[in-house]
Amino acid sequence: MPATERGAAGLWLQAMPGLFVLLWSTGFVSAKFGLPYAEPLTFLLLRFALVVALMLPLALAMRAAWPGTWTQVGHVAVVGVLMQGGYLGGVFCSIHLGMSAGVSALIVGIQPILTAFASAPLFGERLRARQWSGLVLGFGGVLLVVLGRSAFSGITPATLALSVLALLSITVGTLYQKRYCGAVDLRVGSVIQFSAAGLVLLPLALATETMRVHWTAEFIYTLAWLVLVLSIGAISVLYVLIRKGAATRVASLFYLVPPCTALLAYAMFGETLSVTAMAGMALAAIGVALVVYRRQ
Repeated sequence: MPATERGAAGLWLQAMPGLFVLLWSTGFVSAKFGLPYAEPLTFLLLRFALVVALMLPLALAMRAAWPGTWTQVGHVAVVGVLMQGGYLGGVFCSIHLGMSAGVSALIVGIQPILTAFASAPLFGERLRARQWSGLVLGFGGVLLVVLGRSAFSGITPATLALSVLALLSITVGTLYQKRYCGAVDLRVGSVIQFSAAGLVLLPLALATETMRVHWTAEFIYTLAWLVLVLSIGAISVLYVLIRKGAATRVASLFYLVPPCTALLAYAMFGETLSVTAMAGMALAAIGVALVVYRRQ
């Protein structure tokens, strides 16, 4: 590869973490726009179906390589059920039942610490004291952001269980993706993962929801954003980051999502930002820097 192409690829890889945090943060804002017009599982099923409808023809037209064995297909499907069905289903349903997005983000924000504990035996990733300090600071920053912008309301056994389900799903899904699915084509992987997640959520939606949708312009725009920008764009960036970096460093980026979400909510909905919230953003950024910094 020529030096100019290597340089461009290096710059793109360096920009990916920031791009991922920005795109992923819009998911919480989009949920606020879309959930009034459709129940959570119905909303997600529409999202998954559209992703498959877009990515399947693309994968076939570009002759993307499919997994060579059913075992590999199963591994990809497990990641889809965890990272699409379990994580998104848990977050959307908990918010739908009354938990604030801030509290849900705080619970899911424990993910980097769980990932760090699990990465040592699974991948041999050794964390230094500086990185452990960064993980703790990052979680403390997330806590300050949430305390600075929302009250601890809507916490019930059901909403708490759904948020914990989301936390465990994305933690295990990240580790599983790193271990078993590193070589899978992203286009093919999206088709398998969203199909598997949809098959799991469909019977739950049929049993618990009316599956009615109010097709307003705002809902259509929100659905398109979630499909194109989140489910295709952000997920693809995340999987590239998982392939290229250590699991703990990638997971630590999730500490920056609540602060970024707070800024987006301030810009779009006029939600106030307290001094506590701004201090939390700074603390979260410092924590991530301590985790991901490498000596040259």
